[in-house]
Amino acid sequence: MDRELYGREAVLDDGGLIARLAGLTRHGGSGVAYEHGDDPPVTVFTGGRGMGKTALLKEVRNRYKGYTPLALLDCARVEPPDDHGQGWTPLIGALAELAVQFSPKVLGARPVRFPRLSLGLVAVASISWSLEDDERTRHDLQRLGPLLATVDATRGAAAHWVGKVLTKLAATFAETAAPLAGLLAEATVETVLEEVFGRLQRTSESWYGTYRNAGGRGKAGLQQLANDFEQGGRRRQEAEAFLVGSLTEDLLRAYTGLRRGSRVGRPLLLLDNAHEPLGRQLIEPVLRARAEGRRDRIVVLAASRVRDHEGLRQATRTRLPETAHRAPCPRGTSVGSGILAVELTPLSPAQTRTAFDHYEPAGRAPAELARAVHRLTGGRPLGVALLGRAAGEAPAHLRPGLTPGRLLDLTVELREDAPPVPVAPALLAALLPVPRLGPYAVLAAAHDEESARKLARTRLQGESLDGDVALRVRDRLRAEDWSASAAGSHHFVADPLLRALLLHRLRFEDGDHPRYAAWHAVHETLHRHYGPGPYRLHHDLALGRTEEAVTHLRETFPEPDVLDWLGRLRFVASAPYPRERSAVGHDPRRAVALGRAPAGDLPAGLDADGVELHLSIRRLLHAVWLLTDPLALPDEEVADLLAHELRRLSGRHLSGSGSLWDAATHWPRDIRAWREPSLPPGRQDGV
Repeated sequence: MDRELYGREAVLDDGGLIARLAGLTRHGGSGVAYEHGDDPPVTVFTGGRGMGKTALLKEVRNRYKGYTPLALLDCARVEPPDDHGQGWTPLIGALAELAVQFSPKVLGARPVRFPRLSLGLVAVASISWSLEDDERTRHDLQRLGPLLATVDATRGAAAHWVGKVLTKLAATFAETAAPLAGLLAEATVETVLEEVFGRLQRTSESWYGTYRNAGGRGKAGLQQLANDFEQGGRRRQEAEAFLVGSLTEDLLRAYTGLRRGSRVGRPLLLLDNAHEPLGRQLIEPVLRARAEGRRDRIVVLAASRVRDHEGLRQATRTRLPETAHRAPCPRGTSVGSGILAVELTPLSPAQTRTAFDHYEPAGRAPAELARAVHRLTGGRPLGVALLGRAAGEAPAHLRPGLTPGRLLDLTVELREDAPPVPVAPALLAALLPVPRLGPYAVLAAAHDEESARKLARTRLQGESLDGDVALRVRDRLRAEDWSASAAGSHHFVADPLLRALLLHRLRFEDGDHPRYAAWHAVHETLHRHYGPGPYRLHHDLALGRTEEAVTHLRETFPEPDVLDWLGRLRFVASAPYPRERSAVGHDPRRAVALGRAPAGDLPAGLDADGVELHLSIRRLLHAVWLLTDPLALPDEEVADLLAHELRRLSGRHLSGSGSLWDAATHWPRDIRAWREPSLPPGRQDGV
């Protein structure tokens, strides 16, 4: 069944990028004219965690499997076999796995065979064998069985050839006092050729005659390959690159052999997490061969979490929507010019709405919930999908009161054979897969490196055995492609979704209701760290204390720099709200903003005019706090109140009435457009 991949039509449609590269519509439909002729670029989809790279590659596999040869490999998850010898590396394991995936029969064509790659991997496997440990030899040979079965399923899968190889190896050991990797490789290859390969396939060894120092002799090339692999370093890299070429050569022969013209479309090589070293080991030999003029007909589709990976320096860059009808990739003289880097873009608000309609078709959730989720997630597909699923699975009586914050408190069923999981921890684990999330949750409350280091020294003393905790967290966030300490963000963790999830963990993970000791300790530490001013008041709000902020804003209101005053108001009100888990009913800030909550004790010494100003600023502060909270829903009545209070304040100020009046016009407009209130009001590019 096709997955719903909203916003990915440019790639997956029948006239989309992959159809034009592979020459096939999905499900093996009618042929499509090849874009880029016989020289397709290596296409790398880039984007951070949760942007849908893995889901996209899996959907390509699901749509084209059985119609054209394909293989999907996660370059971060090639597991080593138990007790492997020197003849195994992640690349060797990857090549064997890819060949097995490529080999099954597809519609209208015979299975792909991999005789050249088989011989190369057999030769390489032999370097760790010895006369004293024939059990390792037996295990290594049996492990090659599935690969050799691509050459001849009846012989390669059988076990009788293993015994014959062992017999010949024993004779080889007996004939030489100091056996070399090359001699073992020759003995092994000869037996495999005799026992597994048919007459026509035995000529495959001639491919290795082009290897270094082979002089056109295939067995000599295989001996040299084994020696180079055993030597390690640069020689091993050369041997591994040649083995990658063996894989592509076998695939090419399937398209240009005796049944030439019988295959429609091109084979698909799908590489997830290609920014890992293994990804580069697989892709670079293909790129170099193509730069030298070799045409292999393989469509390489890769995914990279690292947008600015060194291997992408010479790539042609484009964004996903721009590839819907055409994806130019002019080839230059550099090897890297054969790469087309396609940035996966976030979902649009309309696409997020469509996703929510899919998960919650009854429409019982608030109409603005999908747009609020888009604001929180930035359109990150994983966040949209998980929160949309949570809305659809929420009990019916809870749906009318759902907010993004309440969605985080729910559970969601990710698999039918597993119990539901809490939404916030599940999403956080997917976006930030680190061994311990505690330090990240603590430092998410910080504003910059200085405050993060202060927090680390005070709250994370047990984490500092191997260096500065804050800097280690910062570097890990950057390595995961999350911005940290971004200029102008006022937050150590700059991404709103990741910060919201980490702060959710800080508040609720320890289950310390109603004290919330960890939350209070962290914000009290930052409150003490800062002197009087907006930062301290920001943390006052996070602790549920608002009166000092109201008093400060009232006392500084007459100052001539009104834009600075508005900026302080906006920053103080950006504090995370100390929510209660699964709270029902209206947000308590709403009643204060609308003047419906008791005024409580007022500062002493205020005259009637001062009291009126104090209450007006209290309402204004709570209105901004509620309306800009990414975990809350918009509120038209509160937005109208915001405009009303700002206009009233503009009439009270002696010199800055114009800026306050503009804010009364533009701030509600910004909020209704899901933007941060602009400064100066009406300027979207800021000061």
